[in-house]
Amino acid sequence: MTHAIPAGDPLNMPITHPSGSIVDVSGLEVGHFTLSERLTGCSVVLAPNAAVGAVDVRGAAPGTRETDLLDPSNLVDKVHAVVLSGGSAFGLDAATGVVRWLEEHHIGFETGYGRVPIVPAAVLFDLPVVRKGDNPQARPGAEAGYAACQAASTATPAAGNVGAGAGACVGKLFGLNRCMKGGIGNASVRVGPWVVGALVACNAVGDVIDPATGQILAGARTADGLNLLDTQRALLAAERGNRPLSGTNTTIGVVATNAKLTKAQAKRLAISAHDGLARSIRPAHTTLDGDTLFALATGSEASPPDLMLLTVMAAEATALATVDAIRQARGIITQTGQVPAAMNISA
Repeated sequence: MTHAIPAGDPLNMPITHPSGSIVDVSGLEVGHFTLSERLTGCSVVLAPNAAVGAVDVRGAAPGTRETDLLDPSNLVDKVHAVVLSGGSAFGLDAATGVVRWLEEHHIGFETGYGRVPIVPAAVLFDLPVVRKGDNPQARPGAEAGYAACQAASTATPAAGNVGAGAGACVGKLFGLNRCMKGGIGNASVRVGPWVVGALVACNAVGDVIDPATGQILAGARTADGLNLLDTQRALLAAERGNRPLSGTNTTIGVVATNAKLTKAQAKRLAISAHDGLARSIRPAHTTLDGDTLFALATGSEASPPDLMLLTVMAAEATALATVDAIRQARGIITQTGQVPAAMNISA
């Protein structure tokens, strides 16, 4: 859990570096669903009382739903859930199940003709991750999204090989046979009355770095598979590998705060959260990734928000959640060979 900082002037208080999670933000719940037929799944962040929503897309190959309505110039300013899913474009169907669950619970935007749930979503590409005996055609659909809602709670969410992170892998620039296991991770940061939490599913083409030490935690391996390569250094040395297709990598996530923000301010939160990806993924926001981060503001804290501080907290929480995704991941064996996790290999 996040360690609260004693009351006082929040501007003179250091941030904490907790484990924590996005549900440390009051008003949110998280649920995962992982398919049994194949290593893939979806995750949902529920905001039953609605939250101001925004999004920032930095990757060049995103797979998303309902992102246009989150533009600050557009009408609807609050959302009721955000879905993160594996399964590439097929996984966008998971949001349909979330909409159905929300409608059944009378949650949505009041139109005068019924409540319409607002559910943005983003997906990552995990289709090549197939174990012996898996069904390659199994993907997170509406049933998976509905089940994730049923599982949602305020308990600290599971991390690693679950939900949207079930089939995530990182370090794929030199081929899938040299990649490592990614996953989904949690973190939160508290300063005075404000909390910023993050949930990140990391499926990056690049390596994942611990910003505190500069150490590569997971990424592309050397040709013998025994050591970490350092993708950025290899690129700068003009090494070339078997480049994956655009859109077959992506880090997606949600950053949330208890502060009361406008839609435009929430957009700034999402923009700054990408700094956390840039600190923890190298390279980040590439032409091969669809990096997408949503921002939610529940407004449960009435204090006037310090947007400068909140954006710094957002970047920190996102970086910590990305690292958590990698540290919590577990190695797997697929039809094409072993995919080790950070715990199985070191620089």
